[in-house]
Amino acid sequence: MQIVNATAPADLPARLDAHGWALTTPIQLAPWIGATMRELDDLHASWSDLPPDAHLKDGGRYRFRRHGCYVLNTSSGELTQTPHRAHWQPVEYNALHGGIERWFEPIAPAVAQAPAWRSLLTHLGQALARDGTVPTWYIEAHQFRVDTQGGIGRPTPEGAHRDGVDYVAVILLERHGIKGGETRVFEAQGPHGVRFTLSEPWSLLLLDDTRVIHESTPIQPLGEHGWRDTLVLTFRQRGFQGPAQA
Repeated sequence: MQIVNATAPADLPARLDAHGWALTTPIQLAPWIGATMRELDDLHASWSDLPPDAHLKDGGRYRFRRHGCYVLNTSSGELTQTPHRAHWQPVEYNALHGGIERWFEPIAPAVAQAPAWRSLLTHLGQALARDGTVPTWYIEAHQFRVDTQGGIGRPTPEGAHRDGVDYVAVILLERHGIKGGETRVFEAQGPHGVRFTLSEPWSLLLLDDTRVIHESTPIQPLGEHGWRDTLVLTFRQRGFQGPAQA
């Protein structure tokens, strides 16, 4: 495992340009988005109420999730939640679950309307807009819990992958009673990569999805039962992904 230096929020675009990924600590993240750690922890309480993911093709019952979609006007900061819609990825980006419409339960209104939640999405989107060069982001938000009740949990059952978007944010909320769950980021068109474990709640990993592939290794329980909670946000300029229209 490697030691990874954190990047200040103001330096995220430059770090992404140089390396294709960047890591920010919770001490940096909370004041940047104008939230307290108490407000962020209040959001985390909703991860205990995630329904099972009914679309796992490996037959597993280790993943729980909710999903929501947003449109961000980066110049005005106006964030609009869209009517609930399916999550869809092409097969070339997700060989295991691609090509099908996956409907998940929506993110709870109390979470979706929380000021800290909306501020997180807005600040990230505006930082990634590069001084207005991206006028609109189409954002998908995924609340994940991967647990070990069956003995092993797979955060990325599809393996190392890209998501077919412009940027991906992976935010760790909790590791409870587990080992494993190592994050791996590799150049999509090169030999270099890094390996590290997100361990501190509200650590933020940003990825340039056009340049890197990523995965998280399986988790196993240290005791009777463990889990790993994350929030994954994707940012795409060209609208939400969906099946090609005939």
